[in-house]
Amino acid sequence: MSTEGEVVCVTGGSGCIGSWLVRLLLERGYAVRATVKNLKDEKETKHLQAMEGADSRLRLYQIELLDYDSILAAVDGCAGVFHLASPCIVDKVQDPQRELLDPAIKGTRNVLTAAKEKGVRRVVVTSSISAITPSPKWPADVVKAEDCWTDMDYCEQNGLWYPLSKTLAEKAAWGFAKEKGLDVVVVNPGTVMGPVIPPTLNASMLMLLRLLQATAI
Repeated sequence: MSTEGEVVCVTGGSGCIGSWLVRLLLERGYAVRATVKNLKDEKETKHLQAMEGADSRLRLYQIELLDYDSILAAVDGCAGVFHLASPCIVDKVQDPQRELLDPAIKGTRNVLTAAKEKGVRRVVVTSSISAITPSPKWPADVVKAEDCWTDMDYCEQNGLWYPLSKTLAEKAAWGFAKEKGLDVVVVNPGTVMGPVIPPTLNASMLMLLRLLQATAI
């Protein structure tokens, strides 16, 4: 199937996975709408604008995950949406609800609602292995599959807010898909390491760097 002229949106397009995805989509001939948090921040935009094909087939949108109208504008006219935008905080979280939970959960619902409203054919949601583990009560001899979820009570008791945010966001995505009939696909990456396109390190690479520098021990 020809992808020429097909329009897709990538939320969180300036991040580590998002940047690689934007690059791949441009290489395959798609017209890409990549969302960023701040259009005036060159750390978010410059590496995307420098990609081959970006001058004619890449458009950047500034969105806020809790601002439905900003998301609606980005997905309008798109055949598909890749939803990657979600906060990932390496250091101590001061306000879990505001910093992680609301943007992850409500943001996912906003993206899916906008996609449904604008007739998007499919949404690919980037969840995380953190939505599968920690799950300390899961039998050690049973393979973890689609029916294995992170233990949310365990996360709350131990202040594991990122795994909790990804678990609740993925559950919200599946719930929306079932209720509204939207075609949703979920992927659950683990530790993300390798060449980095953006000028800043992603959380996985930052943790590796801290281990190498003995600052995380």
